[in-house]
Amino acid sequence: MGSGTGKFVAFGILIVVALAIAGLITGAIGAGLTQSKEDKAAGLTAEGPFIPKPAVHLPAQVVFPISDRDHYRKFLHAEHEEKLHGEKHLTKKEHDLIDEGPYIGYNFIITNAILSSWIASILLVLLFVLGARKAAMIPGRFQNFVEIAVEGLLNFVAGTVGREHSRLIFPVIATIFLFVLINAWIALLPIYPSLGFKEGSLVEIHLLRPAGTDINMPLALALVSFVFVEWLGFKMLGLGYLTKFIRIGSLKKGVIALSKFQILDAFQYLLDFFFVGPLEAFSELVRLISFTFRLFGNMTAGEILVLVSAFLVPFIATMGVYGLELLVGFIQALIFAGLTLVFAAIAITAHHDEGEAH
Repeated sequence: MGSGTGKFVAFGILIVVALAIAGLITGAIGAGLTQSKEDKAAGLTAEGPFIPKPAVHLPAQVVFPISDRDHYRKFLHAEHEEKLHGEKHLTKKEHDLIDEGPYIGYNFIITNAILSSWIASILLVLLFVLGARKAAMIPGRFQNFVEIAVEGLLNFVAGTVGREHSRLIFPVIATIFLFVLINAWIALLPIYPSLGFKEGSLVEIHLLRPAGTDINMPLALALVSFVFVEWLGFKMLGLGYLTKFIRIGSLKKGVIALSKFQILDAFQYLLDFFFVGPLEAFSELVRLISFTFRLFGNMTAGEILVLVSAFLVPFIATMGVYGLELLVGFIQALIFAGLTLVFAAIAITAHHDEGEAH
């Protein structure tokens, strides 16, 4: 290693160490060391000069239209007053605001999570439009990147369901994977928690919020996955797909065995009809809950982890958390798309009635 490279590395290490020390001093940990005894006794949270105490609003916040945003802001103030002073100290107007709730009637509102999902969708469309706009036999770097992504996802699908069905299933699986991935990764941009509508020096209503942290988006994706799998099953197997849930063959065999006093066989057949079939149907519905809360829980936990790490030790300490969240976003996208793919592969496989199997 030459002397010029060595100086560059040493300078880089010096910057990292300086930022780490600055983060310790200016973060909540450093502020806690210098906090007065009176503030500690009062239970006040120590705050650094740059990053305010994180406040995570689980429901998505209203950003447009303006009238609905103003109503939502007033609702937040009334709710804050209720928490501080109790319900008895609220004015009639504040009581009415809390009773009415954060949203006005049946107005169509745009939340920060919806806005973020629109941005992710636009980026996803632009990515492939620009990648395919000037397709050439010898691809450039950008086209090569898009082709590698598409080919990788197609091979992933084909490896599970085979080439015969891969083209049918690929668009939905690829869209789910890329949509979840882009939503998770763009949310790590520092601009996300910075833009918003301020109250004093603090952002009270954030303009953008990771779409995965609003339970409506994971639920919508879970519904898409569920409907797609069931549609695929009926498309490929017709009404025979229902034999997975309603095992008529087992019922007929059970009744015949019962009439012949073959009690053990009758019990097995009837158990298959009355228990195993309905359990299969129930497991299909349970996917909606598991898909929704897996993605929602991981994305929300990631957002909180980023906020807390930046609050405690700004700058360098958050880099490790950002690296972890990049990995988590990829894993969650892979799990959501992969499970949908596996269930789709199960749905298109012929389900022989258990009664016929005996």
